[in-house]
Amino acid sequence: MVAGPGDGVAAAAAGRGRLRVSHADREQVIDIVKAAFVRGTLGKDEFDLRVGQVFASRTYAELAAVTTDLPAEPAAAQPPRLARAEGEQPVLRPGPVMLAATTLCAGVWGFTFLPPWPANSEGDPPHALILLFFSANLMYLVVMIMAVGFMIAGWHEKRSGRRPPRRTAPGAGHPAVVQKSQ
Repeated sequence: MVAGPGDGVAAAAAGRGRLRVSHADREQVIDIVKAAFVRGTLGKDEFDLRVGQVFASRTYAELAAVTTDLPAEPAAAQPPRLARAEGEQPVLRPGPVMLAATTLCAGVWGFTFLPPWPANSEGDPPHALILLFFSANLMYLVVMIMAVGFMIAGWHEKRSGRRPPRRTAPGAGHPAVVQKSQ
């Protein structure tokens, strides 16, 4: 038998229907409703309505009523989610950064060399244009050095076989909310 999204809450409601729910219980049900919304089972309006019902629920029976009609889905069919420590920044991938920096620098080159800019009496381009050209090239060089440094650090980490420590997200132990971390 496959556990459905609301089965954990329904089982809790069967034994404790009149007992008051805690904030943690409400958060678990909100996670279940969010998962149904992400799967496309609920529309935006219905999602908002159900979240409002969760916050208005005072007992386990009221809380279970929010998820009883959600279809059961196997836990293995849910996509794995990587858990990050609270406040941890996502890993910056150097490829897109290098592409964006190169495109921006090429745009500055095109902007400075292609149009015929008015020259002063000696035939020199405006000073602001020269400053833009050199500062863009300097910034491009800095970004490229940093991106290559991140690439090398990533290669070293892969080659050494070192993996980041496994972390689980809050609520990972709850039977109705299954999360995997890599």
